[in-house]
Amino acid sequence: MDRDAVADVFAEIAIEAGVAVMAVYGVDSHVRSKVDTSPVCDADEAAEAIILKRLAARLPDLPALAEEAMSRGERPVIGSSFILVDPVDGTREFLSRNGEFTINIGLIIDGAPCAGVVYAPALDQLWIGGTTASVCTVAPGAPLPPRSARRVIHVRSAPALGLTALMSRSHRDPLTEGFLAKLPIKERRAAGSSLKFCVLAQGDADVYPRFGATMEWDTAAGDAVLRAAGGIVVDEEKHPLRYGKADTQFRNGAFVAWGDPRSIAGPA
Repeated sequence: MDRDAVADVFAEIAIEAGVAVMAVYGVDSHVRSKVDTSPVCDADEAAEAIILKRLAARLPDLPALAEEAMSRGERPVIGSSFILVDPVDGTREFLSRNGEFTINIGLIIDGAPCAGVVYAPALDQLWIGGTTASVCTVAPGAPLPPRSARRVIHVRSAPALGLTALMSRSHRDPLTEGFLAKLPIKERRAAGSSLKFCVLAQGDADVYPRFGATMEWDTAAGDAVLRAAGGIVVDEEKHPLRYGKADTQFRNGAFVAWGDPRSIAGPA
């Protein structure tokens, strides 16, 4: 499978879905709560409908697990290769109108994220991960820039004078604080949604720990971008984060995303 070609398909679909998302952004949105009490708004459902329709037409052999459909109990049969979709990651950021929400589409093959896109339509920024990682500026509904017009990105080596840690705007907890206390942290930065993976991927930070609850569609696309840029996401056993965990209802455990894989040892 041509990972870069699949990533380009994902990118084109995400850009189109961005039009639907931005049509709702900035206006009062009908907000509801899912079973887990997380918010869902009109933008989630509109974007997901577009994404699933386009994926079915362009990549019909790849089943797609999508956040809102899964919350309604609509779960397709999956094999070793499938797609994970989060139509609006960072719904709280969307509702607060700070721009830090993303559209996420990731390809999983044999439990690993192999291609993915993270699109921030309010920021006109698109991150693409395949055999390499890149970023480009593109407005919702605009043509996907050719590969020659995209900036290739790569993680940075861990700075000797201290690490930059990324924190969620919406989720803080004592476990995260305890983990970071054991590292030589020089700076902390807040970022919303899957943008944290992208900040690591482009070499602007070093570590992002997450001990709270997440689902596979929350992380797959960003994980794909980060891995393509030379980084890694590991679980509590310091193994690469795995996908397709039907036995856990596709829930992730705690994880740490690292820019420089040599930092993976982390605190004891």
